[in-house]
Amino acid sequence: MPDYNKLLSCGDYQQGLLTGVIDIPHGSSHKIEWDRTTGLFHLDRVDPGIFAKPVNYGFIPQTLDEDGDELDILCITREPLVTGLVVHARILGLLNFRDGEDMDYKILTVPVDDRDSGGAIRSIDDVPSRLKQQIEHHFNHYKDFQTDTQTQVLGWGGLEDAIAIVAACSDRWAASQAV
Repeated sequence: MPDYNKLLSCGDYQQGLLTGVIDIPHGSSHKIEWDRTTGLFHLDRVDPGIFAKPVNYGFIPQTLDEDGDELDILCITREPLVTGLVVHARILGLLNFRDGEDMDYKILTVPVDDRDSGGAIRSIDDVPSRLKQQIEHHFNHYKDFQTDTQTQVLGWGGLEDAIAIVAACSDRWAASQAV
């Protein structure tokens, strides 16, 4: 099975472009995770249907977030993207998110070639406010039935904020490989 961290880079993030791999399709309540040791995707748990993902959810290869996992990517499309799909995405902004004690940033994106929307979503300001509210609600509540973890959305950041986080996570991943 593929090791996405060896096959793919994180993309040209300084130019606002990322490479992502989808774990969980939009609308799914399955918590699917990529196991970097085996290269396989596995079902971690089935969440209640009320916690289905409001957008496609995945990770950015060759990054390492503060929580010890690859940096998360949220990709807006009208239809779900399948697990394991590689997506070339345009950065819109950043969801500042705390999961327990750790920051667990989410980079909000759209596909680079988004003909469905006619390329209408070019920045965080173009994302419909209702969709941003749904994303915030999801991440504030998706662990409500777990007693051991508190989550908190801390707000949105723009393109420059997102690029800075991707740069830090890319540097952290590179440093982890030098050991």
